[in-house]
Amino acid sequence: MRVLMDYRAALRERSGVGEYTHQLARALIAACPRNGSDRPLDLTVFSSSWKDRFVPSAELAGATAIDRRVPVSLLNFAWHRLNWPPAEALTGRRFDVTHSLHPLLLPSKTAARVVTIHDLNFLAHPERTRAEVRRDYPSLARDHARRADAIVTVSEFTAREIVEKLGVPRSRISVCLPGAPDWAPRSKAPSTGYVLFLGTLEPRKN
Repeated sequence: MRVLMDYRAALRERSGVGEYTHQLARALIAACPRNGSDRPLDLTVFSSSWKDRFVPSAELAGATAIDRRVPVSLLNFAWHRLNWPPAEALTGRRFDVTHSLHPLLLPSKTAARVVTIHDLNFLAHPERTRAEVRRDYPSLARDHARRADAIVTVSEFTAREIVEKLGVPRSRISVCLPGAPDWAPRSKAPSTGYVLFLGTLEPRKN
């Protein structure tokens, strides 16, 4: 199966969606190893930015990386508003599935289109989101969700919200709970005590 994944969220500092994107690509490669000439998964990770470049890593060695020097904001406007250019034109490849790691579709001529919707915070609190998200997501998310061939989300709560607020049948939504990262826990807590904060410093997280 030939799959194109939008890897742009993982290019810079890996916040939640960026880390999710990277770990998903890594897990897909590990789950579908090449067996001689047999390649059950042909994964392409796509990135574009004017200044941030994709950095090859051993973890993603099993994928084909395509990096284009196109500003993210320009490509997003063309994709979200014009449904152009198709992924095939940007990559020079054909795909069976394209996977967008945010609520809006990745345009394709022939591939099935999958979107991952982490939450609908952009509908409840648009003032807490970036200008581009405020411009595109509230007005386009319903149409894109209905046109998607499949929707992935990370919780039953968000699945219910997608049904209620975007009008998508529950049968087209798959709930895939995020996994825990690989890390080595400490054997015991510090004796002096500590203060722990885990999250992003932004209004919608605090």
